[in-house]
Amino acid sequence: MPIQSPSLVELHAFLAVVRAGSFRKAAEELCVTQAAVSRAVLRLEQELGQDVLQRSASGVTLTPAGLELRRLTEKPVAALEAAALRLRVKPERLRLRVSVITSLGSLWLMPRLEGFREQHPEVEIEFRQYHHDEDFTRDDVDLWIEVKRNAGRPWPRQIAARYLIGRDMVAVCTPALAKGIHTAQQVLARPLLYHSNFPGNWNLWAQAAGAQLPAKWKGTGFDLVMNLLEGARAGMGVAVVQQCLAESDLQSGRLVIPVEGSVSNGRGYYLCHRRAQEAHAAVDLFSEWVLGQAAIEPACRAPRPARG
Repeated sequence: MPIQSPSLVELHAFLAVVRAGSFRKAAEELCVTQAAVSRAVLRLEQELGQDVLQRSASGVTLTPAGLELRRLTEKPVAALEAAALRLRVKPERLRLRVSVITSLGSLWLMPRLEGFREQHPEVEIEFRQYHHDEDFTRDDVDLWIEVKRNAGRPWPRQIAARYLIGRDMVAVCTPALAKGIHTAQQVLARPLLYHSNFPGNWNLWAQAAGAQLPAKWKGTGFDLVMNLLEGARAGMGVAVVQQCLAESDLQSGRLVIPVEGSVSNGRGYYLCHRRAQEAHAAVDLFSEWVLGQAAIEPACRAPRPARG
């Protein structure tokens, strides 16, 4: 006897639209495109030979046939899902493939990572190569931690991004260089170190501090925050950096904040994954943990040096 019933894909799409009230919301619930949901429902209607949904500008409603289909299929489909979840063999280990922007990975994430390993020994993390101009089309990464390079530009539509950390910036330098600094304008009179991709950070800091950056200021640029901080440790000048990345140097006293105050760069680091990605337990576990770490970030403060 040939199979007469619709496929589960089509029934899932239909029931999701019924629950959500729209094709767009159903697509978000199922982590697929709106077009995929629409095609599945259309196939269902073609197989049944009648409409199950009435489309309108205000949304969708069930036809009489749709009401009957929902009554007959909603509980059996839910029962099938529950059975699959109960009987599916869970892997002994969960693998997570992560790409992390270099400086944040080295300066902020790695010192905390052992805490995650202790909480979730079942998750095996593989760090994949970081791409500077990431387009999020790679299939070898489950989760990205990426910098928002332009505060006003949205993330790609296929990417779900949550702010993690790194908007707040401070000026830092060695205790020796900080001696004699009492005002923000005096900071700007020292040799200035900056990230070569974001030279405007010093102007943001100066405006927030109520100071004036010299019109033709010169400084030393670094392409990585790690190198920028190394230049500051070497006494080359005052650096403006994300507060979270300097926490180890500030807590140890290698660097100090010569003039208190921070400024937002409007960007920061974000936790990113593909919207269409299937349910991934390791992604969920790591995301919850790393967002929690950002939420309890200690204030990156150190005693200011004695003034001389």
